[in-house]
Amino acid sequence: MQQPAPVVPGDDATVLHVDMDAFFLSVELRERPDLRGVPAAVAGRSLRSVILSASYEARAFGVRSAMPVGQALRLCPQLRLVEPRQSVYRSVSAEVMALLDRVTPVREQLSVDEAFLDVAGSRRRLGPPARIGAAIRERVRAELGLPCSVGAAPVKFVAKMASTAAKPDGLVVVPGERLLEFLHPRPIDHLWGVGPVLAQRLRTRGIDTIGDAAALPEGRLRQWFGEVGARVEDLSRGLDPRPVHQETGHQSIGADHTFDDDPTDPEEIDRHVLRLCHHVAGRLRAEGVLAGGVTVRVKSPEARVRSRAARLPDPTDSGHDLFAPARRAVRELLADRPHPLRLVGVRAERLTDEQAPRQQSLFDDEAGGRAADWGAAERAVDAVRRRFPGHGPAPASLLGDVDPAADGRDRRQ
Repeated sequence: MQQPAPVVPGDDATVLHVDMDAFFLSVELRERPDLRGVPAAVAGRSLRSVILSASYEARAFGVRSAMPVGQALRLCPQLRLVEPRQSVYRSVSAEVMALLDRVTPVREQLSVDEAFLDVAGSRRRLGPPARIGAAIRERVRAELGLPCSVGAAPVKFVAKMASTAAKPDGLVVVPGERLLEFLHPRPIDHLWGVGPVLAQRLRTRGIDTIGDAAALPEGRLRQWFGEVGARVEDLSRGLDPRPVHQETGHQSIGADHTFDDDPTDPEEIDRHVLRLCHHVAGRLRAEGVLAGGVTVRVKSPEARVRSRAARLPDPTDSGHDLFAPARRAVRELLADRPHPLRLVGVRAERLTDEQAPRQQSLFDDEAGGRAADWGAAERAVDAVRRRFPGHGPAPASLLGDVDPAADGRDRRQ
């Protein structure tokens, strides 16, 4: 009779969270060895730009992602800034995800630099989760020259916490029998979904650690905080039924622009919205998807953010088609509550494959194409730019500006 397979400690930790370490900056370090060992960050030169990625040497001074450059320079005057290259980061991200797909097809990408993996079906081929996690780190380093941290656990949120604990460039495996031992001593704001406001409300009730929440009588947190409290109760006890969702593509593609001078002139704002629309549309075409909706967001100098969504009459990958509803939505937001702009963002949503059938419009021609196929025209411009980087036709209002397809800070979901 066949003997059962030996039980390996941590063999139930089949959810892995892979997180690239200081991803944007690590990509730059491959070509910029002069930045190694010094405080450095990827960010625009404007004092109002935000830090996209900071070296661990910079983090020792308190510099963090999403921090304004002006604040970062006050904390670390010797900080070296590197202009972001979003197209390069997207390309390297695709390489990372392709490598992870060789481990398991069950991959859920969270952003350009992190993903969940379910390796339950890979154990017979690749070994226990600890060995798989170590192999991932070795492959990413050997094939791409980049560091990453890996956390493994039986459930998603603990795997993500484990990868954070593993940073930088490490591996932490949390087996089921030690899950609560790992979880309970940690501060309550380390729990997934517990932000500063909720953490403060919990602390006023004497709940400082995750273990404090788990020790309360069942139902007490729901009584105090409703469904949010019930979720905190479940997570504090290591309960997270969410599966790793197999990758089905991004739900949205977007980009932001932070202004240097808080404009109020509608025409100036329109130009930036147009540039963002063309940048986002270029991403749509590169990924072979069409957008069925567009959402804009604006931020005031006081950092108040508002957004407005619009549904498109036809799915599109054209910046021209995105611009009209995006411009209208921004104008409506500023008409409702006028203020100078600190930031404007455009996000394409309701994404579908470009090959998917679509209902023919009343204004389509007999071949099923739109009377004015701006997407086809913009794809021709893409071909010119691929051959002559940094050059190519652009909307008249953007002539003299940087390449509209290369501007903007990406947001992917």
